[in-house]
Amino acid sequence: MRKYTTKSRIYQKNRKKRSRFSVLVMLFFAIIIILCANKAGEKISDKINEIRYPVKFSSYIIKYSDKNDLDPYLVMGLIRQESNFVPDARSKYAGGLMQLTQTTAHEYGEKLGLKNYNYMDPETNIQIGCYVLASLIDKYENVDTALAAYNAGVGNVDGWLKNPDYSSDNKTLYYIPFPETRHYVDKVNKYKEVYKKQINENK
Repeated sequence: MRKYTTKSRIYQKNRKKRSRFSVLVMLFFAIIIILCANKAGEKISDKINEIRYPVKFSSYIIKYSDKNDLDPYLVMGLIRQESNFVPDARSKYAGGLMQLTQTTAHEYGEKLGLKNYNYMDPETNIQIGCYVLASLIDKYENVDTALAAYNAGVGNVDGWLKNPDYSSDNKTLYYIPFPETRHYVDKVNKYKEVYKKQINENK
């Protein structure tokens, strides 16, 4: 009887050990599966971000951002909002990556000394667009006010700055009365931060 009891106890102990080992093995494989799933999820997430937030013509963006002392992520955010990086994108009055009107492209193209140019060409569009944006930032000394002018026009922004409901110092907009322009400025700033994070994480 004692022998049987002893054998039974040994059997129970071994069974518990095997059970613990099995649990550990299962936990190990569960962790591996979770890590693999996370990696796959990250790759899918990265692909989605690449589609949602494309980055094309980065060499031109960096080149003309540097020339005009601009934040390249700001330029990327603006292009994302204006054309989603589609070089031949057209709206009713504007075209190209940075959605320049023919009048603006001609005016600033002359200031840059460009000859026989096509403002729809990606590099030329970015070159002129960066110059326009930098000129607006120099004029207003405030990025958000400059973005508002890029979207709504200098005439509208100059008028808003004279209104105490929108500006307290006649230099900086504290409230943008056009919902479309207000949304535009918010989106460009949001996309700027997305590109900054996305590109720095991939370095």
